[in-house]
Amino acid sequence: MACPYFDPVRPHPAQPQHQALPLPLGDSWVGLCRAGDGPPAEPDVALHSMCNLGYARGCCSRFPIDDAGPDAVRFAITSVTEPSLDLCYVLERDHHPFVHGSLRYSFAAGRFLPAPPGGAPPEIVARQAEAYVKSYLRRQTEALGA
Repeated sequence: MACPYFDPVRPHPAQPQHQALPLPLGDSWVGLCRAGDGPPAEPDVALHSMCNLGYARGCCSRFPIDDAGPDAVRFAITSVTEPSLDLCYVLERDHHPFVHGSLRYSFAAGRFLPAPPGGAPPEIVARQAEAYVKSYLRRQTEALGA
């Protein structure tokens, strides 16, 4: 579960070759914290794990204290076929579902297909979903090459 304010920009350069357990976004990512009203900031090393693992409410100095929204985002692939990959997402608060939805990634287009009106996730969640799919595709490519 990633932090709902974490905007993943690129895979972490010190990515372990073979992780024992996959991370919530598939890999460890470097990105920006978009919490609060100030400008986005790249979290320091101490905050990096909270960004990638979520549930930072009360632990991260940047997480808004009065935020009534979610504190983690979870992804799961629900279907993979030749033309597309279906993904579901769940925004959680205190380890309980808060909001959920699904997305379809087109392999031919290399992006998510437009969601129906009112069905699009928040922009940061969409960016996290992109990171999740990129990590998944990297792992699939590595598995085929191994």
